[in-house]
Parts: sequence; structure tokens; C-alpha cells
Amino acid sequence: MDKELLRIVIIATGLMIIMGMLTWSYLKNKRAQDDIDFYDELEFNGQPHNPLTLNDEKIDNVTKQPDINDDDHFYDRENITYQGEDDDDIEPTPRVSAPPIIQFSLIAKANEGFNGIDIVNAFGIVGLEYGSLKIYERLDENRLVDYGVACMTEPGTFPEKDMESFFTPGLVFFMQPSALDDPQAIFDDYIDTIKLLAIELDGIILDHHRKELTDQTIQSLRQCL
Repeated sequence: MDKELLRIVIIATGLMIIMGMLTWSYLKNKRAQDDIDFYDELEFNGQPHNPLTLNDEKIDNVTKQPDINDDDHFYDRENITYQGEDDDDIEPTPRVSAPPIIQFSLIAKANEGFNGIDIVNAFGIVGLEYGSLKIYERLDENRLVDYGVACMTEPGTFPEKDMESFFTPGLVFFMQPSALDDPQAIFDDYIDTIKLLAIELDGIILDHHRKELTDQTIQSLRQCL
């Protein structure tokens, strides 16, 4: 398949996923009470009740982190072996196939969301470019798309002007590993870009399960590419 056609397929597929997610989230949010803060039930790093508000609505599609005991090995991200067991006794984690699309989200901590001017400036720092489909893209040396960034606000695109008055609750990042020549290298850039944008824009990264992104998840995904 022509790689330019793959570019359109990647972006179109990502937008379809985003639209489905937004529709589902919207229907859920309509039933939520206005006085429930965003992330009221979400626990990050085992610490309950770390409230982050987003447009004064509760985002129900962000799932709650599992309860973890203090002595559990779950957060030992640099060492995946169980405490008290020898490395030789640990069987390697079975290799799993890569998902068709790897999709992460960056959610604003501020109530008003991300401002358009801040987005443009941050995207300029990491080298993302505004594309013909009105989303931002990482382009390779041949000007072909490695991955895209869409807006969480319907219809998923960014305006071409008046960005100072534009706000969005979050950003959606997506890449299609099967369409890439070197998916691991591009995935590494993908992760570095999202992490830097999280710092620049003051946001929280959520993985494909709507949980806070961890190093363990990153390594699991990378190994399957």
C-alpha cells in the first residue's frame, strides 16, 4: 500500500476512535452531577483523592487505579521481578502482539483545559507540524506521517486561527505500528514527545486503558513492536 494512503488511513482510523470515545464520554458526562470533580475517584500512585477538575465535569471513562498494598511490587517499575524470588526462577513475560493503534491521551490539570496558543508553542518545541487534515503530525524525512495528535474536543481538529480563544480539555496521540518501517524508534520518539508536552502544558498522560501511563506499560508495549 502507498505510504501516503497509509497516512490517511492512520489519521482516519484515529479520528474514528476519538469520535467514539468522545461520544461515549459525553453521554456519560451528561448524567454526572456538576459538583463532582474530575478524577474524584481516580487514585494515582496509590494516593487516593487527588482531585483534578476538567470543565467541572467528571470524566467517567478514566478508570480507577487498582488498590495496591504498601508492600506490593507493583510500583517497582525498574525491577519487574517479585521480591524474595531469584531472577533465575522468574519466567520471562510472554511476548504479545502489538495493538493495531497505540493511543494515549494528555489531560489538562487546569479547569479551563489547554489554551490554543500554549498548544502551538509546545508543539513547536517538539517539532510537530499542522497538517492538511487540521491535526498535528510527526513527519519523517520524506514528509510522511509517523504519528498524529488530535484534539479531544469535537470534531477532533484544531482551528487554523484565533488560537488564543481556543481551549480543549485534552489531546489524543495515536500511531499505527504496522504502517511504520521502524516502529520501536518511532515509539520512543512518541513517548518522549508526550512526556515533554506533559511538562510544557501541565497535563497528565493516560494510557490506552485510561489509566495513568507507567514505565511498565511503556516497556510492555515497546517489547511487542
